[in-house]
Amino acid sequence: MANYIQEIRALVGHKPLILNTAAGILLNDQHQVLLNLRTDTHNWSLPGGYLEYGETYAQACVREYKEDSGLKVDIVAPIQIFDRGETTYPNGDVTQTISMLYLVRAVGGQLLGAATDETLQLDYFDFDQLPPLMNQQTADMLTAAQKFTTN
Repeated sequence: MANYIQEIRALVGHKPLILNTAAGILLNDQHQVLLNLRTDTHNWSLPGGYLEYGETYAQACVREYKEDSGLKVDIVAPIQIFDRGETTYPNGDVTQTISMLYLVRAVGGQLLGAATDETLQLDYFDFDQLPPLMNQQTADMLTAAQKFTTN
């Protein structure tokens, strides 16, 4: 996917783009949510990412969750779609992301033990004690997930 986005960026420069993403909420036994510390923005986000061409939101969520966390997940339920989110990356690129959020459960794999090109660290957090988040959309997704999982 990086090559796809790089090709688009080569054509449009830093012009804002609308891109589709998918993310997952995974809770541990203490009702804490798994977040990843991102290498690009150096703040915390939900495991997830951009859809590849031809991919569904659900397929992207499962693929990206594995890439970002090391865990194989299954989709439990869709939570909500979020279409109001803008991110400015350190290189000046701006995106409006349309993100589908899913509740997921781990079915295999293990948490990454070392940093990767996308994830510096993984940790579980209480919903009321979250670290610095990537953007307002991430905060909105966590609020929706907390409501969804406590009802």
